[in-house]
Amino acid sequence: MPRAEQSLLARYEGRFVTQPPKRTRARVRRPAGAAAHARRGRAAHPLRARIRRILALTLALLLSYAMASFVLAMSGPSNSPFGIRAIEWLRDNGAAWLVSGVERVYYTWNAPSTGGPALKWLPQVGVARGSAAAGYVPPPIAPVITPPLPGEGEWHGTGPLVRGAPPIEVSTFRPDPQYPQLVAAVAWIDSSRAWLQLYPGRYEPPNSASANAEVPPQLHADLLATFNSGFKLEDSNGGFVAFGHVYAPLKDGQATFIRYRNGSADVVSWSGGPAPGSDVEFARQNLPLIVDRGMLNPNLSDGPKWGATLGNAVQVWRSGIGVDAHGNVIYAAANDQTAASLAQILQRAGAVRAMELDINSEWVTFNFYGSWNVGYPQKLLPTMSRDSTRYLTPDDRDFFAVYARRG
Repeated sequence: MPRAEQSLLARYEGRFVTQPPKRTRARVRRPAGAAAHARRGRAAHPLRARIRRILALTLALLLSYAMASFVLAMSGPSNSPFGIRAIEWLRDNGAAWLVSGVERVYYTWNAPSTGGPALKWLPQVGVARGSAAAGYVPPPIAPVITPPLPGEGEWHGTGPLVRGAPPIEVSTFRPDPQYPQLVAAVAWIDSSRAWLQLYPGRYEPPNSASANAEVPPQLHADLLATFNSGFKLEDSNGGFVAFGHVYAPLKDGQATFIRYRNGSADVVSWSGGPAPGSDVEFARQNLPLIVDRGMLNPNLSDGPKWGATLGNAVQVWRSGIGVDAHGNVIYAAANDQTAASLAQILQRAGAVRAMELDINSEWVTFNFYGSWNVGYPQKLLPTMSRDSTRYLTPDDRDFFAVYARRG
């Protein structure tokens, strides 16, 4: 081959060595239906966004409703501090479990320590020492801790006299040797010289907005004392009857503080059906009896029976009402008590039947007066947190008033 042709052939072959042939891109075949799936995915994005917008709008509406409800509740008429009303709003709006849990932890952490130095004296109770007249006088409360302090367990007449004798006697004593600094206070109400009335509060029982929610001013002249009632009805599942109106049907088996038209009062385990007869003036229920026939209820260790919020064992302010063998009324209150220890206080004070009333420092109140026309108001225990004039103005909760029986 001539030299020129050889040179031309070498250049042609070198082009293939330095420039490899172009590769063709293979087409990838998608599985059947993939295109449709992609189109559905693109269509689902707007649907998810719409769902998110609906959820966000729903949450905003719920928060707005809750905020409006809270503001309305806080701005309504009330004689309770803001903190108490806020807690009550939480209870009434689905957070009762949270409030009860926090309270239980708080009271458990702040439970009193056993032992410690003994008291040297008891708080003075009573306004004016009344002179005793002939008739029944309750026996002194036997001391639980010995030696007793001066005046411990002795009854002292207080306030104005009715037919020559004090209608209310008060006493204090130390109820538990393990806690020598605790003091229980008891008020004994003479059924022959006093009568009682139950008043609905501003918000309790429910649907009681038309009630006065206070001691009527025209009855101040005969007023001797006022004291707290029981749990909210939603917590006790009990009945409520006052002034001929059944606010909540009575439940058989519930402890019931009752007053008849003849003026006599009693604490019973109710068995008369949802509505009382015409001989009943008022009936207020709250849990089962804690004392019956002079004996403690054997089920006091059953927590759920003694309140939906704190049960039986948490040590808090507690109050209770009972009657002695002569039909006289006995009220008791003390701090750092369980359902069982409250029952023991009432039993030692002479109650043959008794029931628990309200608990917690915000609600336990007993006030009495040193003279007619609500003069010289005083608390049964100085450590009770509410004012000594509570119930002389509209109150959120129902309560009891004690009047002189002059006839």
